[in-house]
Amino acid sequence: MHKILFVCLGNICRSPSAEAVFAAKAKSAHLPVIVDSAGTGNWHVGEAPYGPMQAAAKLRNYDLSPLRARQFTAADFNGFDLIVAMDEANLRDIERLRPAGNDTPVTLMMSYAPETGVTAVPDPYYTRDFDAALDLIEVASEGLLATLRA
Repeated sequence: MHKILFVCLGNICRSPSAEAVFAAKAKSAHLPVIVDSAGTGNWHVGEAPYGPMQAAAKLRNYDLSPLRARQFTAADFNGFDLIVAMDEANLRDIERLRPAGNDTPVTLMMSYAPETGVTAVPDPYYTRDFDAALDLIEVASEGLLATLRA
C-alpha cells in the first residue's frame, strides 16, 4: 500500500484538495493508498480547509470538510513513501527538514502532468482561482495514479 503526503504552504487549499482528489481517484481505480496532507507553515493548524476551496471542491463531489490543517514535520519523511509538494518553495521547505540518511522521494505535483507545461499549482488563496487549482490537481492526480500503477 502506498502512503502519500501532499504538502502546500498552509494546508487549507491545495494540499487538502490534492488529498481528497487523489483519494477519490485511487478508490475508483481500486488502488489501496493512505493519503494525508500538511502545510509547511503553522498558521492554520487545526483549521478546516478554506471555505471557498471547500465550496469549489464540493461542486466536483470532493468533500474537504472532515480535513484539518497540520504542519509538516521531519517525522513525515519516515511516515510516508512519497511526499508531493505543490510548488518549488514548498519542496525547498520540505527538503530543509529531511533527516540525514533519509531517501523518501519528494516530488512536485505537476511533475505528474508534464503535458500541461505547468510546474506548480498556483495557490488559490492568493489567486482566487479555485477551479484552476482543482483542474491542475485532477490532471496531476491521474498522472500520479498512472505512475503508481506502472
